[in-house]
Amino acid sequence: MPNTKSAKKYMRKTATNTSRNNADKRAFRNAIKKVLQLVKEDKIDDAKKEFIVAQKALDKAVKKGVIKKNTAARSKSRLTKKLKK
Repeated sequence: MPNTKSAKKYMRKTATNTSRNNADKRAFRNAIKKVLQLVKEDKIDDAKKEFIVAQKALDKAVKKGVIKKNTAARSKSRLTKKLKK
């Protein structure tokens, strides 16, 4: 347990930031899963619409510092590749 006042505040801040980061991660992971599921079911038009949502979620996660830029680029690239098959 923290002893000083500032350490207690830092613990609260860390908990808030962690929950916020986890929510952002959940958002883009769920969006990616939706795209992959639609591709698997051969619903390409719906998958393309959902892909736009996934791209936005990934870009927001990068902007907020939840994931790195190259990680998002790699994910978008792989999704695009699957959509074209």
